[in-house]
Amino acid sequence: MRPTQIKRDSSSNELRIIWDDGHVSVLAIKLLRDECPCAGCKGEVLFGKIYKPAPLLVFQEGMYELINLKPMGQYGVQAVWKDGHDTGIYSWEYLRALEEAL
Repeated sequence: MRPTQIKRDSSSNELRIIWDDGHVSVLAIKLLRDECPCAGCKGEVLFGKIYKPAPLLVFQEGMYELINLKPMGQYGVQAVWKDGHDTGIYSWEYLRALEEAL
């Protein structure tokens, strides 16, 4: 499962993904940021223990402004946000799961 096209619709602030099976996903840019998969946002597991980051309590200027999506090998994209956050790598499976969870 891989996308054949990823296009941002700036008028609706959504990301439209066309998959190789013909399925079309439409994800809000805000959802992408809120569900950032990086360790700083979602936490991580070290030596069998789960470490959760402190929740972000304040809105940061530019945090919902997607600057770029960089391809990461054959498995996903890295999001670059206007506030400087760029550690989230969204795998194709994760993007599809986000859409299916809605």
